Amino acid sequence: MSTIANSIFSPELAARFDKLVTLYPVKRSALVPMLLYAQDEVGYVSEAVIQEVAQRLDLFDLDVRSVLSYYSMLRTKPAGKYNVQVCTNISCMLRGGYEILDHCKKKLGIENKQTTPDGQFSLEEVECIGDCCSAPAMQVNYEFHDELTPDKVDEILDQYAAGKILDSTQKDGK
Repeated sequence: MSTIANSIFSPELAARFDKLVTLYPVKRSALVPMLLYAQDEVGYVSEAVIQEVAQRLDLFDLDVRSVLSYYSMLRTKPAGKYNVQVCTNISCMLRGGYEILDHCKKKLGIENKQTTPDGQFSLEEVECIGDCCSAPAMQVNYEFHDELTPDKVDEILDQYAAGKILDSTQKDGK
């Protein structure tokens, strides 16, 4: 087990990391899951996250940065409270995914990979969220929304803005 003095992570996440490295024959294999869990807790993969994860896995910071640059789901900048991911892969594209993305851009007043000035919403185009049968689809944090229309998107985003939709992290009391 790796004990890090002055860890930036909660004790629960640090314990999860300690267990995670035992599940793989090579510690490095835990890198992507660790980065995802860290991102969920911290909000993005910061310098401090990179350094501590590298230390926990006996890697160089550069090893972590190389993996970080490859995976688009890992962020190096804070996302909004509600991270809106609009799918534009083939099924969603054929059923209006790009129109939904454009509608979100107009409604939120931001472009792809940007965050609203109030920090409430961020927007990103993603390749696939695995909801092809109910396209077009988007995910807000970890909640799926499908069979979208511009009106349905307006309703969903308005409910998030008003705090009426609790995402899975809020349901867990975080």
